[in-house]
Amino acid sequence: MAWVLKMDEVIESGLVHDFDASLSGIGQELGAGAYSMSDVLALPIFKQEDSSLPLDDEAKHPPFQYVMCAATSPAVKLHDETLTYLNQGQSYEIRMLDNRKMGDVPEITGKLVKSIIRVVFHDRRLQYTEHQQLEGWKWNRPGDRLLDLDIPMSVGIIDTKTNPSQLNAVEFLWDPAKRTSAFIQVHCISTEFTPRKHGGEKGVPFRIQVDTFKQNENGEYTDHLHSASCQIKVFKPKGADRKQKTDREKMEKRTAHEKEKYQPSYDTTVLTECSPWPDTPTAYVNSSPSTAPTFTAPQQSACSVPDSNSSSPNHQGDGVSQTSSEQLQPSATIQETQQWLLKNRFSSYTRLFSNFLGADLLKLTKEDLVQICGAADGIRLYNSLKSRSVRPRLTLYVCREQPAPQGQQQAAGGGGDGSAATPYVYHAIYLEEMVASEVARKLALVFNIPFHQINQVYRQGPTGIHILVSDQMVQNFQDESCFLFSTVKAENGGGVHIILK
Repeated sequence: MAWVLKMDEVIESGLVHDFDASLSGIGQELGAGAYSMSDVLALPIFKQEDSSLPLDDEAKHPPFQYVMCAATSPAVKLHDETLTYLNQGQSYEIRMLDNRKMGDVPEITGKLVKSIIRVVFHDRRLQYTEHQQLEGWKWNRPGDRLLDLDIPMSVGIIDTKTNPSQLNAVEFLWDPAKRTSAFIQVHCISTEFTPRKHGGEKGVPFRIQVDTFKQNENGEYTDHLHSASCQIKVFKPKGADRKQKTDREKMEKRTAHEKEKYQPSYDTTVLTECSPWPDTPTAYVNSSPSTAPTFTAPQQSACSVPDSNSSSPNHQGDGVSQTSSEQLQPSATIQETQQWLLKNRFSSYTRLFSNFLGADLLKLTKEDLVQICGAADGIRLYNSLKSRSVRPRLTLYVCREQPAPQGQQQAAGGGGDGSAATPYVYHAIYLEEMVASEVARKLALVFNIPFHQINQVYRQGPTGIHILVSDQMVQNFQDESCFLFSTVKAENGGGVHIILK
């Protein structure tokens, strides 16, 4: 019995010693870096409490992920955004992936969502003038789009839409529960938006952005869910492959230490989260023709007669008011600039130059206008801004014959050099068309004769005969010929004949 009690004491003392030894190290190695609070919270006993805390990773967990099947450049430094090279017009797949966790965004389960894919500018400077840049591209490439969907190759997209006024955007519906891939084609190249001065200019970067929306209470897809984008550059066909190869060869020549400063090239490009594209009237893809400022040109009289004493072809009596050919002044306001564009038949560009003052428009060079408006309209606009008038094909000087006292008729025929009491004042008539009807029309305007009352125009020939003025006769007039003219009533009393002497 005593032996049993002794054994119990030994066992008890041993257990106490072991327990004391196990406690002896507590607090000795708990330095500042030994444990972190996140490690403690990760212990199983804290699992229940941890589930009630909104961790950053969970709060920022994106509901979707978009992956473009195009390799990233190897010549991108660490911590910089990836850069992907694309070929113009080539189809590239963008995989639309459902990235939700269990219970995330339950309201879209079993429903469709809408995504809008855009190609936009990466540089902030070009973003401010995006509307003007894209409008200029539109006029330089009529009928083309900046971005298209390759529908036959795409999978899982329905109700695709491309708005003619939104050349850089496409939209479609898709089911997150099903496999979805949108194949896109970018038709604009990066060097189209750089000033062409010396050749070989560095192209501007673009962004491919995807914005996804869910339905609101009215069934409209306006509630924003997620946005992501990536940086790209677009080259002419096969140019992206050559650029990728060049970057790879450059990286191979670098030392191992230098290579550590650069990202590896990935086979695909993952679009990173970003802010949604601004849905404002000033954004290009959301604008419509109704948002453009409209101006009403003042009504002009079709029969206004300019100063007939003017010697400039710009002021000839051609049925156009003087104000329509006035030169645009540098001090012109935005509204005055818009009115000038309307008067000079540039109404198609009022929206493009909606924020331009007169000085802004006059600063554009001929090359700028050709790039913005295309060759034909660019040259026409440049000539109008510089007031380059068309030289008339034929100039005639005409004076109405005045009644003279008896005995002075011969002096009158000499142009007023004899004893005529009234000096003869000639009016310049400028012809752009070498036809007889143009002569009659200009005479009617300058001398205020109703054009519909002129029956025939004759030229007085030898011995006083009247020769009908034909197109061939007008073509043989000498430039700056002088004529006296008179009017005689037609035999039937309907209208007048004009006789040139």
